[in-house]
Amino acid sequence: MNPKDFKHCLKIQIRYKDVDKQGHVNNANHLSYFENARIDYFKQIFKKPIDWNKNGLIIAHIELDYKQPIFLEDDVNCYTKVTRIGTKSFELTNLLTKIKNDASTGSASKETICAEGKTVIVCLNYDTNTTTEIPAEWIIEMNKYEGI
Repeated sequence: MNPKDFKHCLKIQIRYKDVDKQGHVNNANHLSYFENARIDYFKQIFKKPIDWNKNGLIIAHIELDYKQPIFLEDDVNCYTKVTRIGTKSFELTNLLTKIKNDASTGSASKETICAEGKTVIVCLNYDTNTTTEIPAEWIIEMNKYEGI
C-alpha cells in the first residue's frame, strides 16, 4: 500500500521514552501508534460519542511488518484505512511513515514506509461479554469515509 491510498493520517509525536538503547523507536511502540491513530480515525468518522461498553471493540489479530527503523527526531505519520468489513469484525490497515530529508539540500524529499500493520477488530458488548454485529451506522460511515 501507498500513503496516497489513505484518507486518514495522524502525526505521531516520538517521545524520548519510545527510543531504546540502540537509538531507534522500540518495536513495541508501533502498536501504540496504531492504537492512537485508530482512536483518532473513529473520532473523525463517527463524529459522536460511542458507548464503548455496548459497542466495544476487541482486537482479535494483529500483523506487523517492520521495514525501516524510526528515530527520535524523525517526522512520523500513521495512516489508517478500513480494508475489510465483515458482520462482526473489520480490518484496519496502518502505515507508519517518515519523511526522509535530502542531505545535500536539507529539504524533505520522500515519505518512506517504516512499518505496515493489519488489525482485525471484533465488536463486543462488554456488558454481556458477547460479540455483536457491527452497528449499521458504523458501516455506513466507514464506507462513506473510505469511498467504498
